[in-house]
Amino acid sequence: MKTFSHKQVAAHNTIQSCHVILHSKVYDLTTFLHEHPGGASIILREAGTDATEAFSAYHPKDLIEKVLPPSLCIGTLDPKSVPVPRASASAAVGKKEVKKGDKPGLGAILNAFDFEAWAYYSSAGDDEITLRENHTAFQRIYLKPRVLVNVSNINTSTTFLGCKTAFPGNPEGEVVLTRAAGSRGVIQMMPTLASCSLDEMLDCEVTRRVVKRAEERGCKGLFVTVDAPQLGRREKDMRIKYQDDVSDIQRKNDGSKVNRNMGAARAISSFIDPTLSWKDIQWLASITSLPLVLKGIQTGVDAVIAAKLGCVRGIVISNHGGRQLDTCRSGIEILPEVVADLEKVGLQGKLELYVDGGIRRGSDIFKAIALGAKGVGIGRPSLYAMSTYGQEGVEKLLDILKEELEMVMGLMGVTSLSEITADMVDAKSLSSRASVIRDFLHEGVYEPIKVLKSRL
Repeated sequence: MKTFSHKQVAAHNTIQSCHVILHSKVYDLTTFLHEHPGGASIILREAGTDATEAFSAYHPKDLIEKVLPPSLCIGTLDPKSVPVPRASASAAVGKKEVKKGDKPGLGAILNAFDFEAWAYYSSAGDDEITLRENHTAFQRIYLKPRVLVNVSNINTSTTFLGCKTAFPGNPEGEVVLTRAAGSRGVIQMMPTLASCSLDEMLDCEVTRRVVKRAEERGCKGLFVTVDAPQLGRREKDMRIKYQDDVSDIQRKNDGSKVNRNMGAARAISSFIDPTLSWKDIQWLASITSLPLVLKGIQTGVDAVIAAKLGCVRGIVISNHGGRQLDTCRSGIEILPEVVADLEKVGLQGKLELYVDGGIRRGSDIFKAIALGAKGVGIGRPSLYAMSTYGQEGVEKLLDILKEELEMVMGLMGVTSLSEITADMVDAKSLSSRASVIRDFLHEGVYEPIKVLKSRL
């Protein structure tokens, strides 16, 4: 096998000839660029360089052998060669990147909103009303603190599906988030889409293999997204028009049905199976001993159905971060309805309840637990922290939320999560959807959808 120097690899940093180094091997990814599920530009930003660090942040090492044909490995890196100055093709693809010198040091980051201020963009469905409501809803819940309680020893630990976690938050994402969550003793949810091709995700036999691999590698539960039979209309995504950066996989797999003017998320996810139903949940339960959790429950009625199935251990009350159906209710507003409906039929305690969407403060976590949640999902903030500061950013975010939660618990007069009860919050205004106090932090980082202006 041929040996390459860094200089030789660096000469191939264009869309016409794209070489990268992965784990000391040299790959010619020119023909693979438009098959990459995440789009060509992600690879082009590393063209001509050692991309091992960037690759490892999002993918397991064995994914190379699973996805790349052996013929794409054209040689090995000469261990004696000297790296050359980086000259990637990122400028050619035109994606905005935050330069290290442009952002403040981690010590200046005080809250979750500070990460969001440096993130690129965040899209949601239609008018993004639900996106904003997800956070605003928490502000309609008020705290009722108790005093003269010894709070010198506060414990934020709990269990998710029987597994210990140091903090009731659940970051969603990939390898960097996994490392950060592990360093802080927090449970993390890992997606399967990132490491499976589109064809594979539609194959039941592959699903069996994915589940078996999850079991063998120590995963403690399976979370099934149930609120996405099709993708919502995300106009901010469409306006930015990443469709030129979208994988060509859909062109080979029913590409005629893919509308690339709808933005990257919709094009990449057009393979989603709209036939998923309750019977499929029962089938999935039949092939695994892992507990199942349904992510995307939005009514008490569906929560009761899930509980009655007998094979579901928990649900995540979620509206997909406001990215699906706009003007649907926030997860925190739905939570009391779910608790009440389960109690009506004597199924309280049958499911572990989780909620996500809009959580930016430790007080938000406290409120969710008070209304009946076992824990919360932390999606966007984790991604913002990861995209701007990497693993250290996610660790900082988790530290901030944990410290905030500890402060709130102390001021509320509780020392453990089990002591948090519904009578500690006033949620009478939760369903009114009328907020009169402006949230300047949230307004400061939210980027409104822009309309096309007339040239007249």
